[in-house]
Amino acid sequence: MGDKEKDIDVDAELLAAGREFDKDAEIDRILSVFKLNAYAVLDLTPGVPESDIKKTYRNKSLLIHPDKTPNPKAPEAFDRLKKAQSTLMDEKARTELDEHIADARMLLMRERKLTADDEETRDEEFAKAWREKTTWVIMDNEKRKKRQMEAQMREEGRQQRKEEEEIAERKRKRDHEDAWEKTRDVRINSWRDFQNGKKPDAEGGKKKKKKIKALG
Repeated sequence: MGDKEKDIDVDAELLAAGREFDKDAEIDRILSVFKLNAYAVLDLTPGVPESDIKKTYRNKSLLIHPDKTPNPKAPEAFDRLKKAQSTLMDEKARTELDEHIADARMLLMRERKLTADDEETRDEEFAKAWREKTTWVIMDNEKRKKRQMEAQMREEGRQQRKEEEEIAERKRKRDHEDAWEKTRDVRINSWRDFQNGKKPDAEGGKKKKKKIKALG
């Protein structure tokens, strides 16, 4: 093998190694950011058009696809990437995320007593603090959702117990009415006997009262 061929092989190896490094670096980046912030996962700025979302997702998914790299963390990173893309392509989910990001910026500016015209709002330190505040807002919203769901489940459980009690009460009334109806003839006959001056004996039969014969 000539020197030129050796150089080509080395270049190819370096290029392949560089690509693997890019893949590993991107996988680590995806797994290091807050997974519920779809913009952060895709490394995009809020407000980008759908075409940029699709293009970025395609490029990154091809780069880190589990079939394209032996990195054991690739499947998890790929799943997060796919979920982030789905979130941003869903109008409702994206709108909700945009609102959280806007709320985070407003809260941060209020805490620091800043206005939109202040230079500080455009530096990297503010951008980092904004990302952290966005994470806090999203997590706070998730906790609120969880509390609401738990409250809803408790209410649904209470309603279910109430319905079960009502069903049991209706069954009890039906059973009582059925039992009452089954003894109807006995009650009617007993009433007739009472009206006729008859009294049932201990064995359920009818006996006339014996006359006592006078002595002497």
